[in-house]
Amino acid sequence: MSTYTVLLIGGAENETGTFTEEESADQCVLTCCYRGKTIRASEPDFFEALCTIRRKLEQEGLIPFCYGASLNVFPSNMARQMGMGKAAYKMVINQPATQEQLVFIFDQGPDIIPASVGKQHQYFNNWLASLG
Repeated sequence: MSTYTVLLIGGAENETGTFTEEESADQCVLTCCYRGKTIRASEPDFFEALCTIRRKLEQEGLIPFCYGASLNVFPSNMARQMGMGKAAYKMVINQPATQEQLVFIFDQGPDIIPASVGKQHQYFNNWLASLG
């Protein structure tokens, strides 16, 4: 079990959420504690669990400031299956992803572009289309 503290964009100054991951049988369980509330998601991989939690946070105008919530970051099928969706690629339109672009979804960096789940999925689809 691992725990990550992540800044929440749209919240009070320096407001954070605590994300705790657990593995159970064939599910990846992610819990987010913030503002005295708890959101729990159980999905096939941690990226999908993060997306489930993000959809609920979006209802309060909050976006986690981590690579897993960045517009141009998305996991490959292999990263989802073999790495439980904990790693994802930074994507650049018209360029295939490389190993150097692999990031941990709960890490933070200066190149994060906070985005909704819907916009992130749309960017991923645009990136796929750009590769031909």
